[in-house]
Amino acid sequence: MGGGGIARPAAAAALLLVVAAASATVRAAQLRRNYYAGVCPEVESIVRGAVARKYRETFITVGATVHLFFHDCFVEGCDASVIVASTPNSTAEKDHPVNLSLAGDGFDTVLRARAAVDAVPRCRGRVSCADILAMAARDAIALAGGPSYAVELGRLDGLRSAASSVDGRLAPPSSDLDQLTALFAANGLSQTDMIALSAGHTVGFAHCGAFAGRIRGPSAPDPALNRSLAARLRAWCPDGVDPRVAVTMDVVTPRAFDNQYFRNLRDGMGLLASDQVLYTDPRSRPTVDAWAQSSEAFGRAFVTAITKMGRIGVKMGAQGNIRRNCAVLD
Repeated sequence: MGGGGIARPAAAAALLLVVAAASATVRAAQLRRNYYAGVCPEVESIVRGAVARKYRETFITVGATVHLFFHDCFVEGCDASVIVASTPNSTAEKDHPVNLSLAGDGFDTVLRARAAVDAVPRCRGRVSCADILAMAARDAIALAGGPSYAVELGRLDGLRSAASSVDGRLAPPSSDLDQLTALFAANGLSQTDMIALSAGHTVGFAHCGAFAGRIRGPSAPDPALNRSLAARLRAWCPDGVDPRVAVTMDVVTPRAFDNQYFRNLRDGMGLLASDQVLYTDPRSRPTVDAWAQSSEAFGRAFVTAITKMGRIGVKMGAQGNIRRNCAVLD
């Protein structure tokens, strides 16, 4: 009797996992390369040009756009809902406290790329903001010297954006390996995918508050943190620092999308606790060591992981649309 009571929920959970996997497979099948060949064949070159122009203005474009893509996909799926602006009656995803760290340059990159696409008459209103974000992230990575890859297209834009949807969907900077692994697993991504995608921190910035506990306070300095880096961080982020002040996450090659991230972890130079844990935890350390030694191996793993990430929660049919304005729900 007791055994039967335990088995039933387990069976139901297993069934839900199978259904979720089948749904994800169907959604992924909607995505394909050259999706816009019949309506806007030049879309990739248009987006690439817009991203390149933004990049020439500021290298912050790279980290800002890549992080925007990550934060979008992990909340409600890759549907550009993170770009939607709040209204007097609704607080959107972008205004959740966790997303206030997203740099405005990422949003601006997508909006500029969308304007460039819509400037071509036959393309106007035919390309989703979600796909433009996916392309822009890929192009930003390439501009910073990262791996090039073919991006899958065919996403629709989400019909809702609520700050309440963000809760529990994004990893706090204090996350340990089990928490990170579980969060990524909930999105169909493996621990290997998680480690590869964490290297997105090789570009971009983090606000001082994200690592304050590692450099000052009752448990500081964090013994896993490189002493020299800790001293620099205390100088860059003094007591009472403006919360808007940010520090490059890779202090060695901040403008390059490369495997220096993993070398930094070996030297105790992961900026966030959730970065450094990938090396301090013996379960993930071998992967960090392997990718610190081989940029090619890291590049292949990253392309696999970001392609899988781009399939999360893809909207189909009545689940989405193509927004006229990426920042406004239609």
